[in-house]
Amino acid sequence: MAKTSDALKIIDNLTGNDPELEDLVREASLNAVVAQLIYEARTARGLTQKELADRIGTKQSAIARLEDADYDGHSLSMLQKIAGALNQRVEIKFSEIELETSVV
Repeated sequence: MAKTSDALKIIDNLTGNDPELEDLVREASLNAVVAQLIYEARTARGLTQKELADRIGTKQSAIARLEDADYDGHSLSMLQKIAGALNQRVEIKFSEIELETSVV
């Protein structure tokens, strides 16, 4: 394997053709994206985790968990509460999965 600093190429090389491992990587990536979106939306409004928590009736520690890239308990109802408190809305989109075809 040639040296690379491209994280996606490194992950692809580590997972190989293991579909279960690829699913875990996809899920972890999605969790990280959701956590980042929550963080960016909150900070763009100039709110602390505590202030956002107060707006949606939860504790600061719950917001900290939601903003943790390793957290996998995001629920649509909680995302809608957060979006509403930030004067935003949640949008969900289904997209085709691009399958790689190998030429032998």
